[in-house]
Amino acid sequence: MLGETTELKVRTPEGVEFSLPLASPFSRCLALAVDYAVVVALTMLISHVIGIFQSSVSEIPVIGPILSDFGAGATIILQFLVFTFYGMITEWLWAGQTVGKRLFRLRVIDERGLVPGAGQIVIRNLFRVLDILPSTFYFLGSVSCLLTKRCQRIGDIAAGTLVIREVALPAPELDEILLEGENSFSTHPLLEARLRQRTSPEEARIALDAVSRRNEFEPESRLQLFSKIADHFREVTEFPEEVTHGLSDEQYVRNVVDTLFRRARA
Repeated sequence: MLGETTELKVRTPEGVEFSLPLASPFSRCLALAVDYAVVVALTMLISHVIGIFQSSVSEIPVIGPILSDFGAGATIILQFLVFTFYGMITEWLWAGQTVGKRLFRLRVIDERGLVPGAGQIVIRNLFRVLDILPSTFYFLGSVSCLLTKRCQRIGDIAAGTLVIREVALPAPELDEILLEGENSFSTHPLLEARLRQRTSPEEARIALDAVSRRNEFEPESRLQLFSKIADHFREVTEFPEEVTHGLSDEQYVRNVVDTLFRRARA
């Protein structure tokens, strides 16, 4: 049952451990209610705009009725598109969040604790049609959340995703773990802002933990760990070659941590 597991515990091959609090069914229902309100508002807006269009063309001889019928069909299609793609687009743009999830500090992640890929986002949202069966009130999805240890609806199980609750991160003592010197990323403040916007708190914490605990790892494990983390953040935001040339993977991650924490706070 749900109460058996309230946290996702992840241990990397290099020995880094971290835990993420799972979202409760109640908080997910609240976020879902907000998202439904947003979808309803968008569909009503579409209907209103097309209604104005139909009124303006209805009096046109010959083509007026045709355009009016076209508007009615377009309304149905656009409403279907909003319902289908709202979750996909927002979760992709906001790294696993919708309007409702942002409001209640929830986030979709994959089972490794990272931001879900585009394929996972598509799958979990397509399975939403199955989750709402047999009625329109998320019956199967709700039952699945209550019965699975990680509070996963059917779409989450199919996509390999989870919904976690974000917690405020304590301010780290960055001066103790980061070397003094110029962060080469600072020459591109817009890219730094993009990096901060695209990085989830969980990803930031993993990078910070790796930097702060770097001396605890064996040399080979240390190289592998920072290589994986650096590769991940290179995919999140790509900095020009003149900025990253000559940086080791570990220094690249240090620059990331400096950008996410110290420079963001400044």
